[in-house]
Amino acid sequence: MTVCNAMTVDVEDYFQVQAFAPVVARSAWDGFAPRVDANVARILDRFAAAGVHATFFTLGWVAERQPRMVRRIVAEGHELASHGYGHALVHSLDPAQFRADVRRARQLLEDIGGVAVTGYRAPTFSLGKRTPWAFPVLAEEGYRYSSSTYPIRHDLYGEPNAPRFPYRPAGVTLTELPLTTIPIGSRNFPLAGGGYFRLMPYRLFRTGLTRLNRRERRPGIFYFHPWEIDPGQPRIGGASRMARFRHYLNLAAMSGRLDRLLRDFAWDRIDAVFADLLADSAPARLAEAVA
Repeated sequence: MTVCNAMTVDVEDYFQVQAFAPVVARSAWDGFAPRVDANVARILDRFAAAGVHATFFTLGWVAERQPRMVRRIVAEGHELASHGYGHALVHSLDPAQFRADVRRARQLLEDIGGVAVTGYRAPTFSLGKRTPWAFPVLAEEGYRYSSSTYPIRHDLYGEPNAPRFPYRPAGVTLTELPLTTIPIGSRNFPLAGGGYFRLMPYRLFRTGLTRLNRRERRPGIFYFHPWEIDPGQPRIGGASRMARFRHYLNLAAMSGRLDRLLRDFAWDRIDAVFADLLADSAPARLAEAVA
């Protein structure tokens, strides 16, 4: 039986990424011409041609300014989920600020999209051992799952000792769906998309995901951003060499790689791929998933 993987899109514009935070203040965002709506339209066209549905983790700030984009995402059968409101790192907020951010985002998305929003992804995978209070807040605010933990070692994010597969944090009803990795030696190798997908040879990525599906019989979670299919985006001045490398690497090749990925594997939205684990009766199955 073919394993179906989860396709996800983190909906934010090119000037909102964490790599550019030192040189682009949030107060300056409205001064940039938006490109996210056109890029999401291209993604939706590509998904429609491939017969793929996905989960769109959408910033409330973007949704507020692009309501027609949000409504099209919903109208075409995709899952609308939250990326928070203002792309603030979870560990930069206190619990009250975090609650206000995720509540504002969810209410905006539900009002615009006309559907329940139950999924959340933290900006820059910034939810983890520094923020154990965040899981209860998400559950209390009506979220059923988070896909915010990346079990790798990275200078900007990562929880290398976190479970590789879905688990339920202690004391809450919310399910955490970690980003995809495969173990190589004593470390986890990233296999979820983003900059790593643009960096590594496509054949290597395909081999890793095939191994996950066939040998471990597990679905993967893939993510990318709308700006990653936009090589013509304006360049941000003043950013560090590392920030520019990470952001602009192989943007011209991304669309072709994405088309190959859509052909080579089966894909669906998160709430469909993990429907059994997100059901109310899932704790026993989740315990198996962690083992």
